[in-house]
Amino acid sequence: MKIAVIGAGAMGLRYGVLLQEAGNDVQFVDTWKPNVEAIRKNNGVKVWRDGENLHKVEIKVYYPEEYRDVPDLAIVFVKDMHTEEIMERCKHFIGEKTYVLTNQNGIGGAEAIAKFVDKERIIAGTAIIASVMKGPGEVDFIGKRGSGSLNIVKMTDKPDAFIYRVAEEMKKARMNPTVQTDYKGTVWTKLLFNSVVNTLCTLMGITMGQFAAYKNAESLTRRLVYEGYDAAEADGIKPELDRDALVDQIMYASKYGNPLHYPSMYQDMTTNRPTEVDYINGAIVRTAEKHGLKAPYHSLLVDLVHLKEQSRHYNDQ
Repeated sequence: MKIAVIGAGAMGLRYGVLLQEAGNDVQFVDTWKPNVEAIRKNNGVKVWRDGENLHKVEIKVYYPEEYRDVPDLAIVFVKDMHTEEIMERCKHFIGEKTYVLTNQNGIGGAEAIAKFVDKERIIAGTAIIASVMKGPGEVDFIGKRGSGSLNIVKMTDKPDAFIYRVAEEMKKARMNPTVQTDYKGTVWTKLLFNSVVNTLCTLMGITMGQFAAYKNAESLTRRLVYEGYDAAEADGIKPELDRDALVDQIMYASKYGNPLHYPSMYQDMTTNRPTEVDYINGAIVRTAEKHGLKAPYHSLLVDLVHLKEQSRHYNDQ
């Protein structure tokens, strides 16, 4: 399969490198100049696995305007707020038969892609996989090979032959995919997961394991999850797991799955980039308000994250 990965960051590199190693023709498209130039200078990307086993993987990377192939599949891994902009720059190589896959963290990425691609050719989903950029052209894959899992789902819900082709290539890459049949239920499950660990770990500057070690972590998780579920259910959305099962999943992933991991929002916060809080906790607040509900816990977290974003400027003074 010919694949273009749009966004050669931590997750884009992980997906692309694994799919390339599984035998696919993978090329990368990125806009971050230091990253593109570092990869080109090194003729590849430097890859660690849990901070060890440093090795180079040869990959090809292009700026959007340079890439001229027409891929079978484009995988979008940029921050939600940049999706429409990057799709505008990449639309020239999205063919009439090209499918576009996104496993972004928040809500809104697939809807932005739908301005450029028919919904029948959009695959969304979620990933329980962690990776960290160590610097331009350098990435650390967290977890042993074959660890983690992901869900993929057509934006129109009903699977077709192509999504099963994608799943088969992901199986070869040991990415452990599952094809789902409920778009909103699938993406909201991960949204609710991220609304807890991504946001709280960012505010406190701690790993998932350090969060889980707090004596009231489960109670805090339950309050946020229940409030998020109220908003989802008011909107007619049924997440993949029930409330308590998701609380259990969050605690298990934090204690045992990725206890040393700093979530992606924390990585954005510490590198002076805008966070995706408006597309995660903010999406829950907007959905609740649409139905006359309140989401005070999530609303407070949105304000606290934005306050912390602003406070970074004071640290530079």
